Amino acid sequence: MHIIDISIFVIYMLAMLAVGYYFLRSNTGMDDYYVGGRKMSSWHIGLSVVATDVGGGFSIGLGGLGFTIGISGSWMLFTGLIGAWLAAVFLIPKVRGNKAFEKFHTMPQLFAYFFDKKTAIAAALISAVGYLGFTSSQILAGAKLASGTFPEIGLNQALIIMGVIAVVYTVMGGIKAVIYTDTIQWIILLGGLILIGIPLSYYSVGGWSAIKKTLDPEMLSLTNLNWQDIVYWVVTIIPIWFVGMTLYQRIYASKDVKTAKKAWFIAGLFEWPVMAFMGVALGLLARVAADQGMFAALGPDNIAQADPEKGLPMMLATVLPVGLLGIMMSAYFSAILSTADSCLMASSGNFVSDFIKQFTNKFNTDKKELRLSQVVTLIVGALALLLASAMENVLSLMLYSYAFMVSGLFVPILGGLFWKKSNNNAAFASMLTGGFITAVLQANKITFGTATKMDEIRTFIERASNYVGFADLNLAEMTPGQMVNVVNKMQIIELPFSDFLFKLPLGLDPNVFGIFFSAIIFVSFSLIYPKTK
Repeated sequence: MHIIDISIFVIYMLAMLAVGYYFLRSNTGMDDYYVGGRKMSSWHIGLSVVATDVGGGFSIGLGGLGFTIGISGSWMLFTGLIGAWLAAVFLIPKVRGNKAFEKFHTMPQLFAYFFDKKTAIAAALISAVGYLGFTSSQILAGAKLASGTFPEIGLNQALIIMGVIAVVYTVMGGIKAVIYTDTIQWIILLGGLILIGIPLSYYSVGGWSAIKKTLDPEMLSLTNLNWQDIVYWVVTIIPIWFVGMTLYQRIYASKDVKTAKKAWFIAGLFEWPVMAFMGVALGLLARVAADQGMFAALGPDNIAQADPEKGLPMMLATVLPVGLLGIMMSAYFSAILSTADSCLMASSGNFVSDFIKQFTNKFNTDKKELRLSQVVTLIVGALALLLASAMENVLSLMLYSYAFMVSGLFVPILGGLFWKKSNNNAAFASMLTGGFITAVLQANKITFGTATKMDEIRTFIERASNYVGFADLNLAEMTPGQMVNVVNKMQIIELPFSDFLFKLPLGLDPNVFGIFFSAIIFVSFSLIYPKTK
C-alpha cells in the first residue's frame, strides 16, 4: 500500500480517537456516557441508527451476498426498513412517551418495570452476550477488510488493530463520541461509495456489457433467493428493532417522541433502498472481477477459492488508484467502527446498569459510575476481540447474535408493552425457552467455513446420507464453495454426543423455532398464571 494511502488512513483513525478524547473531558456521569444527556437531534440519531445497524458488518456481509446471489441480497435490508418504521409507529411512543422511563439507560430496565428483577437480569444477560457477539462481528469485518485489501497484513494482526482502535475511543467518549462519530463516518461511507467505490469498480470490470457477459442472469434478478431466506431475515432482523439495546439507548438519547420517530423514519430509508443496493452492487461487481481473474495477483484466482466476504476489499485494492484507496478504506472502516462502538456501548451498559449496580451500591457518585462504565467497556471490548479471533464469517456471526437476542427477548417485550395479561412467570419462562432452543440448535447446526476442503465436505455428505437426502445434488459439478453453501442452507442438526443427524422442518433457521416456542410458552403461562404486577 502506498505511503499516501497509509497516511490518509492513519490521519482518519487519529481523528476518531481525538473525538473520543474530546468527550472524555466533557462526560460527567452515566446520563452523558450512555444516553448523551437525552438532548440529541433527529438527524444525528437517525444517521447513527443506520450507521450502527447497517455499518461494517452488513456492508461486508452485503458485499458477500452480492458476490454469491446478486442483487436479490438487497431484500435483507428491506426487512430493516420495515422494522424501523414499525418501531417508529408502535414502540417509540410507548417508550419515549412514558414518564416512568425518563431516567432509564438500558432495555432490560423495561423488563424490571413490566415484570420483576430476575426477569430483568435474564434479559440483561441475553442482551449483553448478544451484543458481545455483535461487537465481535464488526471487529472481524474490519479485520477482513484490512487483510483483504492489504495482503501483507494477516487476519490476526488486523483483528488487533481494529479491536484496539474501536475499544479505545469508545471507552473514552461514551455514547456522545459514538453518535457524533457515527454521523461523520456515515457521511464518509456514503460519499465514498457514491463518488469512488461504485463508479471506479463499474468502469474497471468493463461496464454493463461485461457484467451481463460474465454473470448468470439470475445474479441480476430480484428473485434469486428462496422463501426460507426471506423468513429467516424477517424473524431475525425486524424483531431486533424492538429488542436492540443500541436502539433503546438512542430512543432515550432523543429530545422527545417526535425527534425519535423522525430519526427512525430517516434510518429506514437509508437502509433500503440506499445502502441495500449500493452494498450488493459492489459485491456483484466483485464477483464479476473474480470471474475475470482480476484477483490473481492477490492470491485467489477463481471464485472457488475466494472468500465471498473478501471479494469486495480485494476488488477495491485492485481498482482504486493511490490516494483514493486510502479514502475508500477510511470510508469502510468508518462503517465498521460505527457499529462496533455502538454494540460495545450496549453490552457494557447492560453489565453496568443491569448487573453490577443491582448487587452493589459502591458506585454511588457520577464520577465512580463513569469510571466503572469505562472499565467495563474495556473488558467487554477485550472479550469481543477474543471471540472475533475464533470466528470466520461476519454475516453469520452477526445474525447468530441477532437470533439469540430476538428469540429470548422479542415475545416478552411485546407482551409487556402491549398485552395486559402478561406476567412475570410467562416472561421468564419464554425468555429461557426461546434463547435455549435457538442456542442449542445453532450450536449443533452443521456449518462449514469457506476454507473447507473438498475431501472434508465429501466425507460429511457420505456420513450424512444415511440420515439426510442428497439425491438431488450433482456433487461432481460443484465447487467447494457451492457445496459449502448448499450444506449450510440445509439446516442439518447433529444431536450432541451422537452421530444422529436431522434436518429442521421446512429448512427453516433455528431462530424461527426459538421464537415459535417462546410465543407458545408466553401465551400459555400468561393465561394460566394470574398477573402479579
